[in-house]
Amino acid sequence: MATGDLMSRALAALEEIDGPVPVEVIHGLVDAEAVTGPMTIAQVADLLDMSPHTLRYYERIGLVEVARDAGGHRSYDAAAVRRLVFVARMRLSGMAMRDLQHYLRLADEGDDTVPERLDLLLEHRDTIRRQLRELTLSLAATEYKIATYGGHTGPSSAGET
Repeated sequence: MATGDLMSRALAALEEIDGPVPVEVIHGLVDAEAVTGPMTIAQVADLLDMSPHTLRYYERIGLVEVARDAGGHRSYDAAAVRRLVFVARMRLSGMAMRDLQHYLRLADEGDDTVPERLDLLLEHRDTIRRQLRELTLSLAATEYKIATYGGHTGPSSAGET
């Protein structure tokens, strides 16, 4: 999956926000509502910045079910694309594949599994928060070293020269 492209879009959207991130930013990363009819694997790969290989892998390990057309080619419906959007967002957040598989198995089992799904997501959120703290500490150490060498440690972007 081209997580770099997806991450770049996410970061660009965040640059314009001051304060908590509204859910609309997350929804806007990939427009699953644009799916009005069956899509080919190439179309889905382009929409989600994933390789066809990754899409086939996700199907093979049970993350998504994909119908086949009369010629035997994969035919992604809106539900499959929505599922893949969720998978992309969770993978972007660093969710382990086994946790994602478990979560989706639970989701497929129905509403009785909501408490267990909530527990998984709360645990994942705690992991992300810990990683953010660790990255903040790493950033501080890096900025200290930059300042030691006489460099500028103010805000900068990757595109700045």
